[in-house]
This record gives sequence, C-alpha cells and structure tokens, in this order.
Amino acid sequence: MAPQRAPSSRRRRTAVLGAGGVLALALVSCAGDEDEDEPEPAPRTYRTVDMSAPPLPVTEGPAAADDDSDHLYFLAPKKEAEPHLGGLIVDATGEPVWIDPAESPIYDFRVQEYRGEPVLTYYAGRSDVVGHGTGDIHVLDTSYEEIATVTTGADLEPHQADLHDATITPEGTMLVLSYPVVPRDLTAAGGDEDGYVYDGVVQEVDVATGEVLSTWSALDHVDLTDTHATVEPEDEEDEPSGTEEDPFDWFHVNSATLTPDGDLLVSSRQTHAVYVVDRSTGDVRWTLGGKSSDFTMEGSGDGDEPGTGAQFAWQHDAQWHDDGTVTVFDNQGDPPVGKHSRGLRLDVDTDAMTASVDQEWLPGDPDRLAGSQGNMQVLEGGNVVIGWGDAQWTSEYTGDGTLVREFPLLGGETYRAYRFDWHATPSDPPAVVVDGDTASVSWNGATDVARWRLVAGEDADTATEVTTVPRSGFETAVPGVPGDAAYVAVQALDADGEVLATGTPG
Repeated sequence: MAPQRAPSSRRRRTAVLGAGGVLALALVSCAGDEDEDEPEPAPRTYRTVDMSAPPLPVTEGPAAADDDSDHLYFLAPKKEAEPHLGGLIVDATGEPVWIDPAESPIYDFRVQEYRGEPVLTYYAGRSDVVGHGTGDIHVLDTSYEEIATVTTGADLEPHQADLHDATITPEGTMLVLSYPVVPRDLTAAGGDEDGYVYDGVVQEVDVATGEVLSTWSALDHVDLTDTHATVEPEDEEDEPSGTEEDPFDWFHVNSATLTPDGDLLVSSRQTHAVYVVDRSTGDVRWTLGGKSSDFTMEGSGDGDEPGTGAQFAWQHDAQWHDDGTVTVFDNQGDPPVGKHSRGLRLDVDTDAMTASVDQEWLPGDPDRLAGSQGNMQVLEGGNVVIGWGDAQWTSEYTGDGTLVREFPLLGGETYRAYRFDWHATPSDPPAVVVDGDTASVSWNGATDVARWRLVAGEDADTATEVTTVPRSGFETAVPGVPGDAAYVAVQALDADGEVLATGTPG
C-alpha cells in the first residue's frame, strides 16, 4: 500500500516572498555581496596538527539567538583549490571539530544509525566522469575507526557504488546507487539505434556481509522518453553522446531512501521526477513530477513563473516524511528552469492525486542557482538545513522560514551539508606541542571536551595540576609549562571534570 497523506490544515508558507511580498531574509543574507576589494579570510592552520581547514564566515540570522543546540555541521569540501579536502565537522561558529586526516574528496558525509548506534558514512572512490562515481561507502564508529565498507555486487562490476547517496535501513542493510553502462536503442530520444546509456540502479546490500538482497533498474521500469536530457549531436569539438565512450545520462538517480511504509523513494534528476517503488517487486507505484506524473502538480501550468509551483527540476535528495509530505532540494538549474534554487516541501494527496507547495525555503540572494548537487535536511525540531550544492553556501532556517545562520564555502563546494547530534571520542590521544612556557593542544574529532588541564612533575605518577583552562576551539593554548619539568601532559576534561584522555608532547 502506498503511503497515505496525513490530515493537514497547513497552508503554503514561503521563507522569502518575491517583489511586493514581505522580505524576510535578504537583509540578513548579504554575506554573498562582499566588497570585491575585501580579501578572503585565510585558511585555518594549527601548531598541533599538519592540517588546515577552510574559513567559514558565519552570518547569523534573526533566529540565531534562539538556537541553543550544540549539534554540529557536516561538510565535505572536494575541490583541489580548497585548503582542505575531505570530511569536515564544524560547530555553529564555523570552528572545526574534526578535520579528516585522509585529505581526499568524499561525498555524502553524514551521521546514520547502524545496529542501534550512531555511525559516520561517506563515499570515497574515483570520479572519472563528472557527476558519477565508482567506489565504496565507508562506515565509521564514534572513535572514527572503520567498521564496514559497502559497495555494489559483482553483477555490476566494474561499476561499483556511486557517490550520490547511501542510506542505511533499520534492517541493517544499505541502499547504494550505481551507473552501469548498458546498450540501448536511443532512436526514441533522438540518438542512434546502437546507443549506450547509464542505467540508474539501486541495490539493497547487507552491511555486515555484503550480500545483495535486491536490485532495481530504472531502465526496467521507467520510459526512456521521460527524460529531460538530450542526446548531444557530434560537433567540431565533441563526440556525440549516447556512445559506449560517452553514454547518454538519461535518468541520473541521485537519492534512494525508504518511505514510512517501507517502499523505496527514488529521485531522478534527469526526469524531474520522484518514484515510489515497491521494495519487493520493483514496480513503480506512482510517479511524482516529470512528464509522466501520476499527480497534478498544482501551480505548475504553462502560465506560471518557473520555479513557483509544485513541479521541481533537476532536483536532489527526495525524502518522504511521516506527515505525508515530500521534500526535495529543487535545483531549478543546469540548464536553468527558474531564477534560483529552493528547498521545497510538497503536500502530496494520494487520494485526490494532487501535489501542492506546502512550503518553500528561498535564498536571500535571489540569484543563488545551484546547477548541481545540494540537499535539504529536516531536523527533529523542525529546522531545515539546506546545502546549496555548487552555489557553495550552507543555510539553516527555522520551520517557518526564518534564517538561523548561513555561511559560504570559500573556494570550493560540498556535495551535501547536514547538521547532526554527534558525540565522539577519538582512538588517537590529544596532540600536544610545547613552545616555551605554552602548550598547544588539540584532539581531532573529540566532541565532549570542556576544559584542558596542564599537569607536570617528575613523571606521570607524581605530576600535579599546573593550570586548567576552558577549551577555546579546535586548538587551545595552555600557559604555565614549567621549564624544569621532566614530565608534561595535558588532560582532556568533560563538563563533569572527568578525564577523557591525556596527551603528551610528541
């Protein structure tokens, strides 16, 4: 049975109205209009670790004062021009908590639950073609130790797990994506009879064993002519698409998760549609959006301004919620359909078969159009985090659309951006560097350090407290190191004064 719409008295709500409407965010989102002569902030560097982090100049909105959450933001800068490549966890001020020491591009870096415990998951591998990946999904525990690696089955080799999405289910399985190259007659799409396409595949894989439990193929269930992509003809500079060397990317699956009823919810960028798929049979129960929508997409007629109705375009990150609404990050770009991207919540009525805009979250910058990537995360308390993809911003709003904060990712981009409750104790000890009478200390990834205590003496057994200081960011300076001490150490203390770990100068 398809998920049913919960009764709702909500009306459409908009975070920022257009000209003539109420301007709610533009006055607090002006960080993108920086003075061209103002130099960009320098990367963050440290004494204790040979790593750097990008500057994240945070702009606080009207709702920032009411945000008392200690939840952290999860980013994954992936451009070579960035001061850092890889996973990055920061607090609400943009201060790093964990800097991925691997220094390599990763995708979809987030917190999930596996066997009742919080874990980190991310994709790492090759990306020989822009927008496609061939690699593995890595699972880390709360000490940042790898406990599992997941990819697609041998039946899809050499095409392994794709970079877009990997969702752990309550059954301990993972939904992973892949883009196998498949021969296909492309005459209906304007290509050759002997053409090739990227299929859009979702596999359910047991995390512990790697066993493939099911495989869903878009080519088996969706008509090729539903695509909004076009087969590119040969020209003086480029070969035609739809060949084995340059397959036609007609579907481009970019998210797969579960509905509240346990069906699959699959997002296809190229068809501008989201599909509910029977998890047992693979049959499409219904299609939301696109050329073959089973729903009337209200406010999306020919006379409506692009990007204002229920129809989305080039979207990412479809999620079905318990209240019967569906959210997507509506890119609207590449090629442009609307003027800006948006976070979009749709009221989906499976009785009347209509979809209408329940709420949209618009950028303060009216020209913020993400041609690729992006996501929309609904937090437990109702706030919404939007990663603006290649527009290189991360924003958080309240449920009614008021800006909490936002920041640009200078010089690069992150495929998605999230905020999670995360508590971790790294397996490595704190790093300590002593320079004169000052000890600099950091503990990469530790989330529960409240204070640092400097101890010194003849040895570890006889060392006594010299001073205790509050943690002051990723790296803290602790003064007072005795010049004649044979043993110096810095202890990480939690809020109750318990010792979490001890670091000594390397």
